[in-house]
Amino acid sequence: MIKPIDWRGNSFADLRAFPDDAKRNAGYQLRKVQKGEPPDVFKPMVEIGAGVHEIIVDTAAGWFRVMYVAKFEEAVYVLHSFQKKTNKTAQGDKDVAKRRYSAVLKERKEK
Repeated sequence: MIKPIDWRGNSFADLRAFPDDAKRNAGYQLRKVQKGEPPDVFKPMVEIGAGVHEIIVDTAAGWFRVMYVAKFEEAVYVLHSFQKKTNKTAQGDKDVAKRRYSAVLKERKEK
């Protein structure tokens, strides 16, 4: 079964703005996640929330990240897509992902 992707906020538009090679790689990795497989390079982002992971895409054009949660049966929620500028993930990017993760939890609770 392939889970649908639920894009949160402007995460889809942000991913589409990635350079072609980063966009292609991120799309391939998300497809793996939809199929229940782990991406090639990722890390858990427990400070964002339980089950949140970050796909790591490094290209000649820069470092790109896609934060998602796939632990729910109904969908893969893509919380945030962004270009990383420093070795540490910027607090603003973490805050965006946390807000969107909280919104997902709230929506699921209200169903």
